[in-house]
Amino acid sequence: MNHELKIRKATINDAPLIAKVVAMAIGEVGTRHYCGDDHQPVLEEIARLENSQYSYRNAIIAEFDGKPAGAAVAYDGSDLYALRDVTLKHIFNRTGKTHNIEDETDASEIYLDSIAVMPEYRGSGIGKKLLQALKEIAFKEYGKPLGLLVDFENPAAERLYKSVGFERVNVKDFLGHKMWHLVVRR
Repeated sequence: MNHELKIRKATINDAPLIAKVVAMAIGEVGTRHYCGDDHQPVLEEIARLENSQYSYRNAIIAEFDGKPAGAAVAYDGSDLYALRDVTLKHIFNRTGKTHNIEDETDASEIYLDSIAVMPEYRGSGIGKKLLQALKEIAFKEYGKPLGLLVDFENPAAERLYKSVGFERVNVKDFLGHKMWHLVVRR
């Protein structure tokens, strides 16, 4: 049986999927820390905003046989402060929590903030297809490399990133973890 994999730009209606992907990428503990126990609605609201880090405007969606299978959120690193300000203000308005977060990127790259594939679709190449699509966007639309952070303790993810051309460029401390900063260039 032939299966159809489609990668497309997200729409505002994809906010629930984007919220799930962001939560999966950050992890349960981190998501609850930043957005509270009822984090899914908070993340969905942030995904519906046009100018947040997790905005639908910064996301691409993978559909497998017409069903949502995964997503990725990436944005121009030069927009980090403006996007993060909107995101953190929304979190504060919903939870009363303030956060100081280290810079995870800079103006030199398009930053892959979050990527995840739904559990039932893992191992089918969807993550790799999302990464390849983001590379094309970074190179063709922005003329910049694509960068990301990966936890030292996640070698499987690092292998996936390296399989599409990412290379280690340095180490960053982010959210209490040592992270490899990986970049892929044209």
